[in-house]
Amino acid sequence: MFRALIFDWSGTLVDDMGPTLDATNAVLGRFGKAPMSWEEFRGRFRLPYSEFYEEVLPGVPLEELEDHFRAGFRESGQSVRPLEGTVEFLEWCGEKGVRMFVLTSMDAVEFASQVTAFGFEDHFEQTYAGVLDKRLLIHQILETHGLDPEQTGYVGDMVHDIETALHGGVVPVGVLSGYDGSERLAAAGPRFLLSCVKSLHALLEHSSRLGSIPRRGEDVIEIRRLRISTLIGVPEEERATPQEVLVSVEMRPVRAFADLGDEVARTVDYDLVARRIRALAGERPRKLIETLADEIADTLVREFGVGEAGVTIEKFILPDTECVAVRTSRCRPLGSSDGN
Repeated sequence: MFRALIFDWSGTLVDDMGPTLDATNAVLGRFGKAPMSWEEFRGRFRLPYSEFYEEVLPGVPLEELEDHFRAGFRESGQSVRPLEGTVEFLEWCGEKGVRMFVLTSMDAVEFASQVTAFGFEDHFEQTYAGVLDKRLLIHQILETHGLDPEQTGYVGDMVHDIETALHGGVVPVGVLSGYDGSERLAAAGPRFLLSCVKSLHALLEHSSRLGSIPRRGEDVIEIRRLRISTLIGVPEEERATPQEVLVSVEMRPVRAFADLGDEVARTVDYDLVARRIRALAGERPRKLIETLADEIADTLVREFGVGEAGVTIEKFILPDTECVAVRTSRCRPLGSSDGN
């Protein structure tokens, strides 16, 4: 359970993609550049955004670009709204005493306007907006507020957010509700990679309720880099031929090792787990390794009675990279039977 959470804003807690794309294209139009589609923008945009603008509009002063962007954002006909589950998650964190902060590159004036419009003022202990490079501020935030890095998570939707978390030594949590796609985010190395803050809410709520489940650093069973053959890939031609992926699982059993009585029937049968993973991977073709990771995690919790299961899948598909990896985790629902 986290004692503190630092959030990115855009794409993490709110959906502002429509106005952001409109504003970006307004900036490009002022300098005679063609507008970008959403797909092109998502593929090229990155933080710090100064690097993105230096690439698409080299030599133009950043202050001038920011002025044009603010005007384009205000003039966009598209709205900004909290992402599904944001309100409920922030309220739950408040009830549980989780300290909450925001660290965002969004313009400070626009950010303050949105916080007020959504009624979020009382949720956050402190907010930091208009921060070009978040890595330069993360240590100051930890020191100023006396936050323990090991018990603090930074939640964001872009590679820069994961880099900021790693730079600060806090737990990096990636969400796929915003600007960077799954492969790019996974490659940055988040501890958790989830669909959205709604999924993070479910994960933390289940973890907080299962008080008997061993926590990170205690009793854990791991299977590392299990080689499996499966039909997987977005293009149909890629799915036509089996390819090898590596699956690693981390299982936190319901019973502590000290309570097993040296009886194999009371622990997790890792040989059976490995065979079940191979069988599951061979059941049908899939487009996404994310789908397979989700199914494996769900199977471990449902069929093997583990309290928590973490799954990492490595795929060897991109040139000049070691691998592409995705991670997910699952907790056993409250009230389910022991299973061991």
